[in-house]
Amino acid sequence: MNYIDLKEKSEAELLEMLKEKKLEVFTLKAKQRTMQLTNTSELRVAKKDIARIQTALTAARAK
Repeated sequence: MNYIDLKEKSEAELLEMLKEKKLEVFTLKAKQRTMQLTNTSELRVAKKDIARIQTALTAARAK
């Protein structure tokens, strides 16, 4: 996911994406604690996606 793709989305779409990503991070953390997560880089990627979405939200609200 790139920031360029997120710039064009509406605030409602960004909030929905943020909600989905936070749920994904929660699930990944639970899998990691129970030793079911094989690819630990997924957690890092999901966190970075959340940061990108929050940045796009801040930019959309500033307009």
